[in-house]
Amino acid sequence: MTEICKISDLSIGYSSVKAIISDINLSVKKNCLISLIGPNGCGKSTLIKSLCGLHPLLDGEISINGKSINKYSSKELSMLLSFVLSEKIDSGKLTVYDIISIGRHNYSNWWGTLDDGDKQIIERVLKIMNLESLANRFYFELSDGERQRVMIAKSLAQDTPIIILDEPTSHLDLPNRIDIFRLLKEIVSQENKSIILSTHELDLALTYSDKLWIINTQSKIQECSPNDPNMNLILQECFKLNNFQFKTSL
Repeated sequence: MTEICKISDLSIGYSSVKAIISDINLSVKKNCLISLIGPNGCGKSTLIKSLCGLHPLLDGEISINGKSINKYSSKELSMLLSFVLSEKIDSGKLTVYDIISIGRHNYSNWWGTLDDGDKQIIERVLKIMNLESLANRFYFELSDGERQRVMIAKSLAQDTPIIILDEPTSHLDLPNRIDIFRLLKEIVSQENKSIILSTHELDLALTYSDKLWIINTQSKIQECSPNDPNMNLILQECFKLNNFQFKTSL
């Protein structure tokens, strides 16, 4: 698979004196679903925000298509990556269609008018995310699972090669958590996207991901395959567990 994003000698955190995570060297391939895993407080959200360009880097570089994200304009970067953060939004009286259409704003004219091409993309995204029947509903009326699908749909309408999500299944029940992971896997394979997400859902991450980025107790990130024969040992180190044996039947 072709490399689309590269992370080189990256250090992240809130102080140059002591980084939360340092010496990060990773890459993102096209058509790849990557799950970022680690215990609470290990720096997952900070890394996610750093990848989105929302948090200053202490050291190192993140590049997309061979160019540092710091050298892209905001508009250029928004055409390369989109993101869904864990914070809830104040939607007012916006409908599902309104929120998804926000993903097209960088492609619209000065007045934000949607052309026929934009409308076709939105209609297609509504179908992909199974939101057609909810298009005219107010966002605040939706369930948590429906709201998460809407936010993913907005990112999909933005039509970027990379989508980044921070804890996309938090606050969801098991059926909705499974549904979100299945949808993300389908988006990667059918829509030619690369997705990076942080999660606590070990079973779902191991079942649906192409790669795992695991933050261990030494604040280092290890990339591995979900079918790594040493996965139980890796997870033991990550979560400080003894005699841990993980199995999934999904």
